[in-house]
Amino acid sequence: MSFDALIHGTTPRTERPLCGLVLMGGGARTAYQAGVLRGLAAMLSLQTPAADCFPFQILVGTSAGALNVAYLASRASQGIAALDQLARFWRTLRSADVYELNVAPWTRSSRWVTALRLSLAARKRGAALNTMPLVDSLHRVISLPGIDQALQGGTLDTLAVTASSYSSGLHWTFCHSARDEDTVAWNRPGRRAAFQPVTIEHLMASSAIPFIFPATPLWVDGRIEYFGDGSMRQISPLSPAFHLGAHKVLAIGVGQPQRAGLTGHPLPARPPTLGGIAGHAMASVFQDTLQADVEQAQRVNQALSQLPPEVARQLPFRNVQVLSIQPSESLDALAQAHAHSLPVATRNALGGLGALRGRGAALASYLLFEPDFIGALLALGERDAYARKAELLAFLGLAH
Repeated sequence: MSFDALIHGTTPRTERPLCGLVLMGGGARTAYQAGVLRGLAAMLSLQTPAADCFPFQILVGTSAGALNVAYLASRASQGIAALDQLARFWRTLRSADVYELNVAPWTRSSRWVTALRLSLAARKRGAALNTMPLVDSLHRVISLPGIDQALQGGTLDTLAVTASSYSSGLHWTFCHSARDEDTVAWNRPGRRAAFQPVTIEHLMASSAIPFIFPATPLWVDGRIEYFGDGSMRQISPLSPAFHLGAHKVLAIGVGQPQRAGLTGHPLPARPPTLGGIAGHAMASVFQDTLQADVEQAQRVNQALSQLPPEVARQLPFRNVQVLSIQPSESLDALAQAHAHSLPVATRNALGGLGALRGRGAALASYLLFEPDFIGALLALGERDAYARKAELLAFLGLAH
């Protein structure tokens, strides 16, 4: 939980109040976050000129959420335009910009052969897909000098991304600020932090979906360790923002613990397909612990508000306002409706695993980097943002 961060993250790193943005992981599903932020940008554009400034000083991301915060950090100096640019970037994405299947062309017309070859590739290399296209895409659209410019210029205070070490089992948060060398990192059971420049390699490590994307080596504690998706073992997604001194946090997740859109279907008479089991496993990897963390922070806030001010000031706690937004509709069901837009080879591979229909569609949702699905996610995120317009503007200290 974030309880320890609420205690130990009390020393302000700057005189100004810091607003944090926390973006959770979920592969292609995280386009939803860009939709929410595009809606927020539209709201801010109608406010006072001061609202043209980039609204977040601490950016924390996990998995594909790490890619989103890094993109925003590289354009934060442009103000709220960065939020809209993130949505435009997602609009241009295709699966071919993220991954490729390492199977011979002659096998791609066969569902079963493609699935078998994919399984063999995963067994041989530890990953089913080649993610060099994503490396190229990130180098093309994320300006590392732009991140440094935003940090040095004071637009941002800290960028942080999380990854999970296959080597040690520790969950690491890699933080980049204008004063990395002067900042003491935190060390908690199972969780560590390091202050260093965030690179494309950190982003690839954070977003390396287990079994699907390859592990990435990073240098930590004087040695090389191999890292995978930061969503694994992530028990306290808000903790980095609290440790980094955020006074308020907007958190956007893409998890749906009850798998809402498919629970109304009759239970299948047959056992689950391999794709259905894999989708359930992916949902477990990306199990959204966000709501539990939000509730813990709210309980601390409530307890502090009930104490006399002179007593509360003596306690090693601080009040952090948290607003969380998650999809109002089932992303599994949305993926099932758009699975036909996957490239033929990917569609055959997933079809061979039974991952295109019913509960198996959850697996496809993480890989569906195609315009139809992305557009639907962006639209859903924007609708959900407008449904929470009054809360969002109040959170940012603006009148509705």
